[in-house]
Amino acid sequence: MRPRAHPAFRRHALAALALLPVFGGTAMADEARKAAIFPAEMNDPTLAYGRKNLPADQKRLGLVTDVLKDQLTEKAGIQSVDLAPQAEEIRKESPLYKCNGCTGPIAKALGAELAVTAFADKGANQLFSLVVTISEAESGKVLRQGQVVIRANTDDDWSHAVRWIVKNRLLAEPLPPRS
Repeated sequence: MRPRAHPAFRRHALAALALLPVFGGTAMADEARKAAIFPAEMNDPTLAYGRKNLPADQKRLGLVTDVLKDQLTEKAGIQSVDLAPQAEEIRKESPLYKCNGCTGPIAKALGAELAVTAFADKGANQLFSLVVTISEAESGKVLRQGQVVIRANTDDDWSHAVRWIVKNRLLAEPLPPRS
């Protein structure tokens, strides 16, 4: 007689199989969810009259964007789409954290089903609030959002903050299935 698997084991095994299309990584690239992962932005109230962010801050925003793309690709099997075809629209609507829902239509025009934004609010030279949001491109509905306060200003601190948000807020539970 063959031993029977415990019912809890069977439930967990079935749940894991159901999540493979969402979190399958590169092996499931054909079924990967496509996302427009927009460049991270910063609100720095000390900058007036359209001045640009400091070069160090610009560098860290690029780092946030890169780490976010890597983490979502590696941990959730999300495929990042090329933003270049909508570069002019993105430039026109920037800053995206103030555009009142413009990221969904841009993502949809790029063939993505998800829009991912990251926004840092600068409180002081070593105090930042970083918010990352994953929304449906079609409806604009927020699927996941995470926030962390960064109390330092090094590349390692920013990278750690992004990885923490992805692990503990964005992917703590599976993303909802496709509509």
